[in-house]
Amino acid sequence: MFASLRHAACALTFTLASLSAADPTWTFAPGPLTPPEGMQTIGNGHGEIRVDSKGNIYVSVEGQKEGGIQVYGPDGKFLRYVPNTPGSLHGFVIRQEGGEDIIYAAVLGQSKVIKLKTDGTMLLEIPKASFPADKGDLKLTGLDVAPNGDIYVVDGYGKDWIFVFDKEGTYKTVFGGRGEPLKLSNAHKIFIDPRFEPARIFVCDRGNNRLLHLALDGSLIGVIADKDLRRPSSASFHGDYVCIAEIAGRVSVFDKDGKQIAKLGTNDTQGQTNTPKVEPKDWKDDVVTSPHGITFDLTGNILETEWNQFGRVLRWNRQ
Repeated sequence: MFASLRHAACALTFTLASLSAADPTWTFAPGPLTPPEGMQTIGNGHGEIRVDSKGNIYVSVEGQKEGGIQVYGPDGKFLRYVPNTPGSLHGFVIRQEGGEDIIYAAVLGQSKVIKLKTDGTMLLEIPKASFPADKGDLKLTGLDVAPNGDIYVVDGYGKDWIFVFDKEGTYKTVFGGRGEPLKLSNAHKIFIDPRFEPARIFVCDRGNNRLLHLALDGSLIGVIADKDLRRPSSASFHGDYVCIAEIAGRVSVFDKDGKQIAKLGTNDTQGQTNTPKVEPKDWKDDVVTSPHGITFDLTGNILETEWNQFGRVLRWNRQ
């Protein structure tokens, strides 16, 4: 009898452990953002989306005189624009420094990097002249900040160089590019992967349809994924998971081991992906068009912004 009870208890423990270890799932949630007054949509999107330490949502837009980043509350209601943010801002991250949220951004149209407070106060600018002149015409698309404050910037629409500056904006080194050993191609955005120690660079190598891990010196650690991808364009991390915006019509989630655990919003309609021209009348709930930026919020929900001339953000809630 006691043996049977022990067996039953062990079985129950194993079952509970299995349930607790199960990967999460995400469910589509319509209408994540309320556009600014007088606008039907948020405006031309070709950038990024991020969340600050209070849960506020930041999304970049083009063509708005008030600024290149809109801010929404956790409830999705429009709050304000961030001053001093250019309309051609392409990739940005929000990092905590001294207990304060700080924006780092790659400005595509001006070939520069800016660092500013969320109220628009400018803290640092790395102009085009600070980059090595022999690396060609700059087309900066993404960046992130290492634990020591070094700033890593990728020339993802240019020649795929990854430039490194110290926290004061002084140039240090460059690696990557289209040649050996990495052979990058449209390395659209890069991030510092917080899931590993020491820190690693996470590369959305879009032209090669793969995800890479690099050491901070640029050496290859490994290929995370190079199959069943749809041109990965951006990433965000939460716990052991990374979500990926795939511009060819999908959002994916991978675990720390590189296993794909979720596929969201898949669009197989010809002419509706890899394009900014899909009109609102053709949008469908839970179906993406051209995912370009992505973020987890503070509780692991996913927000995705699209390459779309009208501006579109979709949301999936973690279950």
